[in-house]
Amino acid sequence: MAAAAEATTPRGPAAMPGMPAPHHAARIAELAASRRRARTWRYARYAAIAALVLWSVEAIVVGDTDWSRISAQGIWSAALRFIDFDASILLSLWEPALETVLMATLATLLGMLMAIPVAWLGAANISPLGRGTYLLGRTLMTVSRSVHEVVWGLVFVAAVGLGALAGVLAMAVRSIGFISKTVAEAIEDVNQGPVEAMRAVGANRFQVLMFGIVPQVLPTIIGNCIFEWDVNIRRSTIMGLVGAGGLGLALHRQMASYNYGGIATVIFVILLLIIFGELFSAWARKKVI
Repeated sequence: MAAAAEATTPRGPAAMPGMPAPHHAARIAELAASRRRARTWRYARYAAIAALVLWSVEAIVVGDTDWSRISAQGIWSAALRFIDFDASILLSLWEPALETVLMATLATLLGMLMAIPVAWLGAANISPLGRGTYLLGRTLMTVSRSVHEVVWGLVFVAAVGLGALAGVLAMAVRSIGFISKTVAEAIEDVNQGPVEAMRAVGANRFQVLMFGIVPQVLPTIIGNCIFEWDVNIRRSTIMGLVGAGGLGLALHRQMASYNYGGIATVIFVILLLIIFGELFSAWARKKVI
């Protein structure tokens, strides 16, 4: 009976139902401490980012701005000068507007022609000489995308002189990076079934490329070229600021003569041209793709 009584008697806290074992309690405490440390570090990072943003605003905006020149009356008077449209120059803007569209179109076509061989070099699965040409293609893509079109415009203005040709070349070189990169990635993601089937029946590399890969990536090429034309419409409007023709040149002339109404008129025409580019781009993608 003594043994039975001993068996039914609780032996201490560890035997009580619902109470965790000692090693479980230590693990729970460790996890709680780890969560507290993670929360502290997270809040510290947020505080550091907020302090960096505030310091940037103070150094760049607050400390580098002449606040004595800024007033509600000054802002209102400046806005009124731009609201006064100069309708007398509207008829003279149709030629720069047409030149802007032609510049964007020629730049897109030239960029597409130059981007195709770059995409061929930069696609890992069809690069002709393996790793070397792959790195060459990727380097050309990076160089094209890293340099702003205005910088390319300055380079080509110095090379070929003022005019639309410099703007076309600048936008074409700038277009190479986007078109070639997207096409190369599409080539790398093609369905390998048709490619392997053509190789199995003895097709050479050119036949595999033309009949196994190009049909799969052609919608991507067309869609990206249409999108790039839309982007080049915007780019061509600022090419004139570096002497490369188009509406940007008309805008630069109005700015140089301090004709605020003329500036507003040119900006309005640029806005209409960009809206036209958006509508045409959307329509062309639906029709072609």
